[in-house]
Amino acid sequence: MTYRLAAIDKSSFAAEREDDFTVIGSVVRRSDALGHVTGRTEFFEDVAPPGLAHLKMHRSARHHARIAGVDLTEALAVPGVLKILTHADIPNNLYTPLKLIGVGPDDEPILAVDKVRYLGEPICAVVAVTEAAALEGAARVKVTYEDLPAVFDVEEALAEGAPLVNEYHGQNHFIYEGHHCRRIRFGDVEKAFAEADHVFEWRYQSAPIEQAPVETTGCVVIPQADGRLRIHSDTQACFFTLDNTALILETPFNKLRIVGGTVGGGFGGKVDVVVEPVACVAAMMTDRPVKFVYNRYEEMQVSSPRAAERIYIKDAVMDDGRIIGRKVTLYVDSGAYARHTPYGTTKAAAHLPGPYSIPNVWADCHCVFTNRTPSSAMRGFGVTIGDFALESQMDRIARALDMDPLRLRLLNAYRDGDLKAHRKVAEGTALVEVIQKAAEMSGHELPEAYRRMSSLTREGL
Repeated sequence: MTYRLAAIDKSSFAAEREDDFTVIGSVVRRSDALGHVTGRTEFFEDVAPPGLAHLKMHRSARHHARIAGVDLTEALAVPGVLKILTHADIPNNLYTPLKLIGVGPDDEPILAVDKVRYLGEPICAVVAVTEAAALEGAARVKVTYEDLPAVFDVEEALAEGAPLVNEYHGQNHFIYEGHHCRRIRFGDVEKAFAEADHVFEWRYQSAPIEQAPVETTGCVVIPQADGRLRIHSDTQACFFTLDNTALILETPFNKLRIVGGTVGGGFGGKVDVVVEPVACVAAMMTDRPVKFVYNRYEEMQVSSPRAAERIYIKDAVMDDGRIIGRKVTLYVDSGAYARHTPYGTTKAAAHLPGPYSIPNVWADCHCVFTNRTPSSAMRGFGVTIGDFALESQMDRIARALDMDPLRLRLLNAYRDGDLKAHRKVAEGTALVEVIQKAAEMSGHELPEAYRRMSSLTREGL
């Protein structure tokens, strides 16, 4: 299993290069390739200690409801069922994904208490000697619901009178330093719209994207003779998982050991610490190894997707293609809980208005709670969908002006030394050179004036 990495053009910024790099442009073997192709790589499910018990969840059958009652009688009578965990068994019954970087509040129960906020939310964890017994026990848990109105649209969730999704926040949006959204204010966009030759406004929408790893989310927890817990996990972030699991168990960090590093497909979603804490509690309460792994239905239904986003972009544009103002209103669907989406929304704001030098920028980036499955990290989350919208906007402006889309980008591309909308000075931009090289390699003809442009200067513009 080898990869040939595309060769880099070292002629650009040659004076800034003092390297003898040899990897790019060469054939490179992956460090884990031999283990994969010979079958020697060990995944968490290859761990099968004696006495292994299995954990399965009883999950919410409602999008939004109060829990009026939970009857475990039939479930406990299933042969092989060892224990059924409820919220009362979890030492700190709240996920803590961003607590260690000072972002709160913690807002998602490990096991539901008195309310469910999305379809598939875990309510009870059934631990049994076989997987079949755990599944049957989970199916026999009886939950009585009092249905509540649900909201699934980000703008409807922010409207007056919308059902309150998450009481831990008290409103259907995340608060950023006292503000209802993450904001950018740079220059005067309203003045730019008044002075522009053209004003273009379009809406962009994405749906949640399921990550669909080949290996579903899971772990095996093994109690140790010294009182520690050894956690075999497919987490993408071993120390992050260790720290957050310890916070939930209210135990010292050194009482846990994470064995990971081998992930059968993880694109961000396996950063969420959603299986390890409850499996640890089950292992402690039964004093035996416990396995908790999603089936394919669970992976598709309740694992974190990429957040759905709705983006409105309004641009003030001159006849020659210069963009003098950009206004962006972004709604990011966090689902019922925050997880990593407040951070993703901040990343989205930091990426605006794209890699372009625009003198007037206004942006409101909302992190919104709805009764959908909680969203979280996935491959450049916060930036990927924004890029789709921003570059689609550039193409549509080019068509409206009957202008070459690469020339439009070269004209507006940020240069080294430009002040970006969040008041950071751009450096090492290289966007101009990348566009020029892409045009050359694709046979896209550019006039001489555009071929002479540089990221190091604004001369000639």
